[in-house]
Amino acid sequence: MALARRAKAKELIERPVTDRRVTFTKPDDATVTKWRRVIDHAKRHSLVPDGKRVESLRMWNRDLQISLVKGPHPNSLHQRPDEAPHVHVPSQLRSPHPVVAALRDDEGRLVMPTLLRRRSLLLLQGIAAEAVRRGHKVKEHGVPSRRRSRAYTSYDGRCHPSSYSVREDELDLVVDGFTYTVTIQQESPQSTDPEHSKSLVIELGYSRSSWQSRWADRKRWVLEDILGAVLREIETRAAEDAQRKADEERAKAEREFRWRAAMEKAKELAAQEQYAEVLRVQAGQWQEAANLSAYCDALERRLEKAAEEDDALVASAHGWLAWARRYVQSLDPLTRLPAMPTAREPKPEELAPYLNGWSPHGPEAHRG
Repeated sequence: MALARRAKAKELIERPVTDRRVTFTKPDDATVTKWRRVIDHAKRHSLVPDGKRVESLRMWNRDLQISLVKGPHPNSLHQRPDEAPHVHVPSQLRSPHPVVAALRDDEGRLVMPTLLRRRSLLLLQGIAAEAVRRGHKVKEHGVPSRRRSRAYTSYDGRCHPSSYSVREDELDLVVDGFTYTVTIQQESPQSTDPEHSKSLVIELGYSRSSWQSRWADRKRWVLEDILGAVLREIETRAAEDAQRKADEERAKAEREFRWRAAMEKAKELAAQEQYAEVLRVQAGQWQEAANLSAYCDALERRLEKAAEEDDALVASAHGWLAWARRYVQSLDPLTRLPAMPTAREPKPEELAPYLNGWSPHGPEAHRG
């Protein structure tokens, strides 16, 4: 059993190396559980290549996708903050990054004791300089804030809180097009304990898959020693977000492709239904014309035996027979060769029965 699982694990790891990812089409729960056990076996027995990690993802259409992703997993025990690459923190704020300079020059931001404010600016400068060195961008944070608000005066002359103020203690790092907000502030500003009150904390916004989003001064380390962990977390998030975006775009493109194929098929079937309806109408008219023509023949035979009947009545019956013959001729679709019908553009409700759960209005709504 162990040998068989190891063989499956080796095979599973080798396939994404060449194919980038492996997809199992709509596996049942037992199959998903089996492959996740195989993945766990590969992790426990170090079968995953260095610098990579295995990720499994259940797609929107119930497919199971297994891929090798660059970088260690955010939950890896080896990612201790004190083991992160060192980031230089300057001792003086000379030639600061423009965003850090703006923070320094705005006395209404980074409101804390002078020494802590100076230390916060140096930490932010260390982060900004290292981020730029790595090819990332640093910009001032300017999105709506949930924690702070500033007053503004409305048209009625009253003062109202604004939910669109700039946080006083934040800046943004842009990595591969993804923006991550770095916040620095006192950990316990209300504490009467001098040690606690001088502790600083750096926070990132919440990430559903990240291992850590908060770093603070501790007995084992201070923030100056672990800024590399903050940048490593941001870069890990960027890699995950890029992978997630690529997966979402690929899934969106796949949905678009499948939807268009379903729409083409549905339009074809709807057109066939239109042709069938024309055929049913023509067949009904032909059947009615045949019945009426048989009646006309019977009427004509009856008139042949009406020589001794009232002349006026016979004349009227002949008139009626002539009109009936003309009507039958106009009703019969085979009086002239019928042409191939031209299908009109089907309505959305006419396509829905043939779409197998897809919406006729777009690929994003799928019930199947």
